Amino acid sequence: MQASGDQKRNFRSRAMEYKETMSTLAIIALILATVVAMEGVAWASHKYIMHGFGWAWHHEPHDKLLEKNDLFAIFGAAMSISMFVVGSPMIMGADAWEPGTWIGLGILFYGIVYTLVHDGLVHQRYFRWVPRRGYAKRLVQAHKLHHATMSKEGGVSFGFVFARDPAILKAELRAQREAGVAVVREALAD
Repeated sequence: MQASGDQKRNFRSRAMEYKETMSTLAIIALILATVVAMEGVAWASHKYIMHGFGWAWHHEPHDKLLEKNDLFAIFGAAMSISMFVVGSPMIMGADAWEPGTWIGLGILFYGIVYTLVHDGLVHQRYFRWVPRRGYAKRLVQAHKLHHATMSKEGGVSFGFVFARDPAILKAELRAQREAGVAVVREALAD
């Protein structure tokens, strides 16, 4: 079915009105706020889902192109797509909520950063580079300390993009081991 000229003009005018409702600064702020908020969502889902009922998928060996752990990304993709739908005047018509588009874009950007940082840099799935200094090294160290526990109890560094000081994380692991909360790999037991 082909749209008539009036329908096309009507869609264009709705799209123009839609675009003018938020300022560029508000759009950028919303996208950035969403990226930051997604680290909180990722932290919570990592700590309570991946280290809860999703443990068997999350800490499987990392030696394949695709892993069960990758299925968690479907949730992030579904959130992004849902927000794009809510914000789309093509799908929702006059009921479209413009911030949904920009929130969906922020979730998408977080997913890209997560994929590059966590899967690429930390797990070396897409490229081989071992950072020697700076924040990239801190991310790798924090994630190695995260994987120092042998069970889903305890643990440190549940975020994927923001990493705390490895010395503090080691002290937390030591305290968890001494309290009997976490079982830590022998290399870090000292």
